[in-house]
Amino acid sequence: MLSIFPELLTYQLFAPLILRVVLGLILVNLGYLKFTKEKSRFNLLFQTLGWKPAEFWTKLFGLIEIVGGIALIVGFSTQIAALIFVIINFAELYIETKEASLLKRDAVFYLLIFAVALSLLFTGPGFLAFDLPL
Repeated sequence: MLSIFPELLTYQLFAPLILRVVLGLILVNLGYLKFTKEKSRFNLLFQTLGWKPAEFWTKLFGLIEIVGGIALIVGFSTQIAALIFVIINFAELYIETKEASLLKRDAVFYLLIFAVALSLLFTGPGFLAFDLPL
């Protein structure tokens, strides 16, 4: 089928740019929350999963989200960061479907983050990135 707006296809590399910047901002915020307001909730999550010491795992995942989110925003190692977030958000999605009380957000949120990260894994960083393919 023909595209309704074929002239917009000229700007198709802006779509991954938009996705990675928005995903990066969301992940930086989620990482920050692991150090502040949601620290006790994630400590409980890791204790329930048997990952001890729970506070270490909470800080590690918060740091991964902040550093990976910044990497996505600037477009550095986009596919590696996307792969890490695909794995993490698949696990969070699984946990949310098995025990909804452990995580604050619902499964739809984790599914959306998973889908955006998976999209970036396949499409790459788009415009304005350090790791544009040659």
